[in-house]
Amino acid sequence: MIVVTGATGNIGRPLTQALADAGEQVTAVSRRAAAVPQGVRHLTADLARPASLAPALDGAKALFLLLSGDLHAPDARPGDIVGLAAAHGVRRVVLLSSQGVATRPLGATRIAMRALEDMLKESGLEWTILRPGGFASNAFAWAESVRTQRTVAAPFGDVGVPVVDPADIADVAAACLLGDRHTGGTYELTGPQVVTPRQQTETIAAALGVPVRFHELTRDEAKAAMTQFVPAELADDTLDIISAPKPTELRISPDAERVLGRPPHSFGDWVARNVAAFR
Repeated sequence: MIVVTGATGNIGRPLTQALADAGEQVTAVSRRAAAVPQGVRHLTADLARPASLAPALDGAKALFLLLSGDLHAPDARPGDIVGLAAAHGVRRVVLLSSQGVATRPLGATRIAMRALEDMLKESGLEWTILRPGGFASNAFAWAESVRTQRTVAAPFGDVGVPVVDPADIADVAAACLLGDRHTGGTYELTGPQVVTPRQQTETIAAALGVPVRFHELTRDEAKAAMTQFVPAELADDTLDIISAPKPTELRISPDAERVLGRPPHSFGDWVARNVAAFR
């Protein structure tokens, strides 16, 4: 059995489906009740209380570990989940980390994530670490304003990064959970090209067939919006990257293609699959 945390999100949902399609027994874990693919067991758990995950881990051979925003805070204890997995006989953990662990190692949330990576490596479990950059699905934050006002509001309109499609992250995670050849690997995951918020807006407009206006936010305005959902430290780390990405954060990583045997999806591919959210 394979346990998927964050199973109803942009990565967990396609990952759960891919594992079920591969014939695996899957336990999907989320904070709240949710629909899951046929044949998949669903359990609720709050990873901030690791003991609540214990029933899901009984009999599990592998775990996909995705931390919600609050578990990236410096005072969180996500390492307890790794210990719990080992205690329940889980053999393999695939951890969703962050590109910033390597590119900006001194950020508060990056230090915490590096500590979790190190704990996993020293746990005696089989492990694989995935370090994605910015997500194409962050554009869902614009969906309501596009639907109601035909407007995208975002900071740093002409500064881009190679955003990654969460479906590609899910496919890489599935490959790492299902086979042995990726054990001990650390994979940086990006999309195939750098794309700016203004270009993303143009892509959404083209898919809709209607004009969409771009409105540039200040950093303070963007942080105020982000901290409704994530800790201030994580918002600052993210804004530091998207305001002035380093050369290493602009690099197109070959890792997704190496694992999947195909190029990663573009932002346009992501929009084409999700355009209904913006109509």
